[in-house]
Amino acid sequence: MKRRFARATCLAMVGTFLLAACGSDDKGSSGSTATTAATAGSTATGDSTATSSGAAGEGGTIGVILPDSKSSVRWETADRKYLEAAITAAGFKADIQNAEGDTQKMATIADSMIAEGVKVLMIVNLDSDSGATILKKAKDAGIKTIDYDRLTLGGGADVYISFDNVQVGTLQGEGLVKCITDKGVKTPKIAVLNGSPTDNNATLFAQGYDAVLKPLFDAGTYKLVDDQSVPGWDNQKGGQIFEQIIATAGGSVDGVLAANDGLGGAAIAVLQKNNLQVPVTGQDASVDGLRNILTGDQCMTVYKAVKTEAEAAAAAAIALASGKAPDTNGTVTDTQLKTEVPAVLATPVAIYLDNVKDVIDDGYQTAADVCKGLEAECKTAGIS
Repeated sequence: MKRRFARATCLAMVGTFLLAACGSDDKGSSGSTATTAATAGSTATGDSTATSSGAAGEGGTIGVILPDSKSSVRWETADRKYLEAAITAAGFKADIQNAEGDTQKMATIADSMIAEGVKVLMIVNLDSDSGATILKKAKDAGIKTIDYDRLTLGGGADVYISFDNVQVGTLQGEGLVKCITDKGVKTPKIAVLNGSPTDNNATLFAQGYDAVLKPLFDAGTYKLVDDQSVPGWDNQKGGQIFEQIIATAGGSVDGVLAANDGLGGAAIAVLQKNNLQVPVTGQDASVDGLRNILTGDQCMTVYKAVKTEAEAAAAAAIALASGKAPDTNGTVTDTQLKTEVPAVLATPVAIYLDNVKDVIDDGYQTAADVCKGLEAECKTAGIS
């Protein structure tokens, strides 16, 4: 391939990532440094550019820069509200702004936060080069830094909070194989839509699903039609790329490894234009992704309990702002600096038709949003 190398019992406490409710184990656990009484029902602001909440309190301000609101709706619908709730519940001020996919805008926001003297700066980088510049400026100003969700290669953040992103890709690869096997397709033709080539997470996802799919391609069990990356996780570009893939493949494929629900949806739209319905993967357990699973257009998604991730990030930020070392449960390698970054990594969960209900029961999505116009499908899936 080009470039790169069971269902959860309680999804809000995913896998071994047991946040503040649990004590430390031999791998380390998180959350004991700060109160994380985040309210799942709190709502995000309608302004996707900035939110400044609560009195500064004794601890001061924690600055957060989100990447965009286009590549995935999660940044505004989930991460913002959970980060804000957890930070303000601990008596700190949350200054949360969105770069809207613009590296210059992110740099400007960061400069402003640094000048204002935030205690901690948390970023979701748009690419490692621009992210590393921001982190260096913050460090030079004596500000603690956190890589949230995406590792900034060469950035040297104090801590990294995310999911096991290789495992995310592994679940996607295994999911595609499962769905294709269920359909009984022999020597299926597979198309791969990777995430952005500038996002280290996309590299890690690919590492996971490559490990599942490459042996099948090498053995001739599966046929790789094409393997393309989508700049900026742009869904429109993803659809255009996939249209070209379909044309090259003679008008049909038997399965699509799409790196997230947005790209999966873009592929599904093209498949529908070609009167095709084949297994498609995803990630993020978005409303559209879950609806596509209910209608049979998408075979699976990967649920990452954002509330868990956000609360861990808030706990780490509060610890750093208080002069303490955050609790972590592992490390990740910064391949540019050749250093190990302390990390908190949560466990993702594969979602198929038979456990879509789990995402709703966990409060991440609502039945009203997922089931509108699909009441019969939801009833069959046990969603009410």
